[in-house]
Amino acid sequence: MAKKTVTKKTTKKGKSSDFSKYIRRFWMLFVAGIFAFFFMFLLASWGLLGEMPDHTILENPKTFLATEVISSDGKTLGKFYLDDNRTPVDYEELPKELIDALVATEDIRYYDHSGIDFRGTLRAVVRLGGGGGASTISQQLAKQLFTKQVSSNKFQRVFQKVREWVIAIRLERQYTKEEIIAMYFNIYDFGNNADGIRSAARIYFGKEPMELDLKESAMLVGMFKNSSLYNPRSHRNPEGTKNRRNVVLAQMEKYEYISEAKKDSLQKTELDLKYSPESHREGTATYFRAYLDGFMKKWINENPKPTGERYNLYNDGLKIYTTIDSRMQTYAEAAVERHMPRLQAEFDNQNTPDRNKTAPFLELSTSEIDDLLNRGMERSERWRVMKLEGKSNKEIRDSFQKPTQMTVFAWIDGKASEIDTVMKPIDSMRYYKSFLQPGMMSMDPKTGHVKAWVGGMNYRHFQYDHVKQGKRQVGSTFKPFVYATAIDQLHLSPCDTLPKQQITIEAGKFGNPLPWTAKNSDGDYEGFVTLKKALAYSVNTVTARLMDKVGPQPVVDMAKNLGIESNIPAVPAIALGTPDISVYEMVAAYGTFANKGVYNKPVMVTRIEDKNGTVLYQFVPESRDVLSEEVAYTTVKLLEGVVESGSGARLTRTWGADQGVYKEIITGYPYELKYPIAGKTGTTQNQSDGWFMGMVPDLVTGVWVGAEDRAAHFRSITYGQGASMALPIWGLYMKSVYGDETLDISKEDFEKPEDLSIIVDCNKMESSEGDASDTSDELDGVLDF
Repeated sequence: MAKKTVTKKTTKKGKSSDFSKYIRRFWMLFVAGIFAFFFMFLLASWGLLGEMPDHTILENPKTFLATEVISSDGKTLGKFYLDDNRTPVDYEELPKELIDALVATEDIRYYDHSGIDFRGTLRAVVRLGGGGGASTISQQLAKQLFTKQVSSNKFQRVFQKVREWVIAIRLERQYTKEEIIAMYFNIYDFGNNADGIRSAARIYFGKEPMELDLKESAMLVGMFKNSSLYNPRSHRNPEGTKNRRNVVLAQMEKYEYISEAKKDSLQKTELDLKYSPESHREGTATYFRAYLDGFMKKWINENPKPTGERYNLYNDGLKIYTTIDSRMQTYAEAAVERHMPRLQAEFDNQNTPDRNKTAPFLELSTSEIDDLLNRGMERSERWRVMKLEGKSNKEIRDSFQKPTQMTVFAWIDGKASEIDTVMKPIDSMRYYKSFLQPGMMSMDPKTGHVKAWVGGMNYRHFQYDHVKQGKRQVGSTFKPFVYATAIDQLHLSPCDTLPKQQITIEAGKFGNPLPWTAKNSDGDYEGFVTLKKALAYSVNTVTARLMDKVGPQPVVDMAKNLGIESNIPAVPAIALGTPDISVYEMVAAYGTFANKGVYNKPVMVTRIEDKNGTVLYQFVPESRDVLSEEVAYTTVKLLEGVVESGSGARLTRTWGADQGVYKEIITGYPYELKYPIAGKTGTTQNQSDGWFMGMVPDLVTGVWVGAEDRAAHFRSITYGQGASMALPIWGLYMKSVYGDETLDISKEDFEKPEDLSIIVDCNKMESSEGDASDTSDELDGVLDF
């Protein structure tokens, strides 16, 4: 019995000893784990688990920032970037709902920890990752900033995690909680070129961050989980994104940021995206931004950093402040998009195979068309790329005959659209040459500030800019330069009268090799006409007489002083607008008339700043006196006659809206613009080019319309004149501009000079014109040349 008792005691003692041994091992492992944990922290902080950023890098984390193009009214027109379309915002620019959604979903104890949520970390360890992650907002920011590639190896990922913990603590010491939140929103890639919250708000909802509502904020915060998976676009994962948004709303309700009723109501709503991609070929003012790209590259080459390095247009976060007004740019683009499909429809109707076997070209033989297309091939991007690949000319030409899958531009139901099709590249060239193209620029003549710039109808498919790059014959819009020269030299009045009969300038008189005779489009050469009506109705013979009197060289000098930089030969024929000139040059020149004879060089960029707001460039106005105020005002009064009773009268009158051409292509007619307007239409000889130059005291706008090749044009002047092709765009644009009272565009008369000595009121003289149409001896103001 005693032996048995001793055995029991021994057993109890053995169990107690084993338990103590397990306890000691546990604490040894626990202490070792703690030691290992802190040792790994030390290793990470020493940079032995991967390179650690020093305090200078933490103060200025390296992120690529897009260059932002800003309008005169403070709106973002677009950005220049390669990979990162990122423009940072401050914490104050973030709405409260967005911040609440982030904290509720990603890090509810954010304001209570110093970079690491130990409670959340312990929970994650105990649950082996279940029940929610342990990463804080600060840790996620550290990962975004300094973990270039997340390792798929579990052990390496542990080391990366520890490194991120250390960086998170350092970030918390370096920045305030608010700054960390702003940095996290700014650094995250929301997909679809939406880098950072500002780009995301603009691309997905067409808003600035501060304008986001609760459900929009919840969607964007939901994308933090995985923006590739939760992509809201219709062809990606809108349903999954909506579900994830609803999780965010549920988290906000759980932590009492919103009520249950609010959560339930919002969870039933759709995403309501307003997807607006931001790329170099899409968005607002694409042609202007393409011009600006060239302007900035030139400026960067000429203006290095203080260190000698060059600025990077795509990564340095520059801010380019422009003169473009976002509202006026929108109105200009809308006017183009409204008129061009109607005009194109009529053009296509006249170029069906049964009506024009050589469509879209007229008056060209088959061999001439082949030559035209061959030249086009050699200038094409396909030719350039294949040449760089070492292909022979024959191989390249053969490739143009092979059917190819492609996406082409088309007007569908009056909207700019795309069609996926199979087409031979040579046929696609001919197809694209059938489209009429626009060019439009609007400028404040008093400052030279360019307010709107539309270089074409779709930059994605037509990159050629018809504002500054393209130059075409200007037709009768050149005539005011002749009239202004004559007024300046001869002190003429709009009321002075000249015969309409033909005049021939003999060979050699002004260097012209052959005799030159102008013809009137209506074939009428009888009687006399005032200068005002001669310009209003584009009476060519009167312009020819003025040219014969003043000579071509003074007219060329006048045009050059008005800002025309294109080549203008000093020959009589320029009187009718034979020179090729850009819309950009013509608007600046007309601006001189509106600005009392003072030329202002067009301004597109007012200043450039670096990412810290330091001014790097400030524009300096360039202006010069060209005309006396009296001559400029007299020329304006002549141009007012064009709109009062001539080819520009469609802007002010209302009759005929249900007739022929008005119904077909005079888009938006009647415009009923009852304010003082001066302008001039222009049409080239075979209707290849249609122009309208129009101005009010504080805005000058020029519009050109035509096809890429001059051989593609309307058959008749009814459709092919400037009053049909270009004027409707001007009318639509100005109607919108006048309708926007925030723009405060002038509705007043052009200011009359105090010491005006030239008679500009022709009412009395014009009333007696019919009685003197057959003789110059009885009519006051009849000129003897």
